[in-house]
Amino acid sequence: MRIRSLRKARGWSLGSLAERAGISPSQLSRIETGHRRISLDHLTAISAALDRSLDELVESPDDSDVVIRPDRDEARGLTTWLLTKDAGPQGLTVAKMRITDQAGDVTPDDLGVHPGRDWFTVLSGTVVLYLGERVIRVETGQAASFSTMTPHALRSDRGPAEILVILDHNGERNHLHT
Repeated sequence: MRIRSLRKARGWSLGSLAERAGISPSQLSRIETGHRRISLDHLTAISAALDRSLDELVESPDDSDVVIRPDRDEARGLTTWLLTKDAGPQGLTVAKMRITDQAGDVTPDDLGVHPGRDWFTVLSGTVVLYLGERVIRVETGQAASFSTMTPHALRSDRGPAEILVILDHNGERNHLHT
């Protein structure tokens, strides 16, 4: 069904896509109607013809639960909404975070270090970024990007703050699953 939808969205006939993918229209018709299992060779050819990744063509159609539910970590003062399922594009994870842990005295044990980079933008409130010896205030509408090999921690300043964060695999593991 996904192949048919993508083909029709481009205004292509069955024959047009079949020609671009190098398969017969009857084979494509049987694939689209589910009367034939698709081989990897055909899947690769069709994805190239449609200019779509293989993942886009075979991802699970199960979207029965479209609501993204928050994950609360009271001990760390974080609520997280994971906006990407599994690994997102290029293995990146996108999440919205609500930080309630207030800025104040931060000990070396509070600062995390791991390979990679973190990027975030502040949606509301003010975030205090502890980055090595530096203390940086990041206001609503501002963004920050830094090497996570520098000891770091995020806290809110005078009330909750919400951020949109992009993490690589190491960042996801350290920030979302600590």
